Amino acid sequence: MSDLKQFMRKLGNLVRFHRRKAALTQMQLGDLAGDGKTTVYDIEKGKTTVQFDNLFAVLSALNIQIKLSGSLTAAFSEWVAANAETPEE
Repeated sequence: MSDLKQFMRKLGNLVRFHRRKAALTQMQLGDLAGDGKTTVYDIEKGKTTVQFDNLFAVLSALNIQIKLSGSLTAAFSEWVAANAETPEE
């Protein structure tokens, strides 16, 4: 199984868990996220074709945050702080 498929399957399980704990149907969650039931269904099934903006809307509706980390995360944070006044290209 690919890393992406495995990630989406775990994320789908997390979304389903949060949705059920919030006592929401897929349709209700889709409405809260400004999307439809199909998007929630696809996320919960671990489909890799879900658009990121739709995924992000569902995660936001459930108050699930994505945090990125890596071996250079601390150095990047320092760089951002040092270059806060520099406009982005």
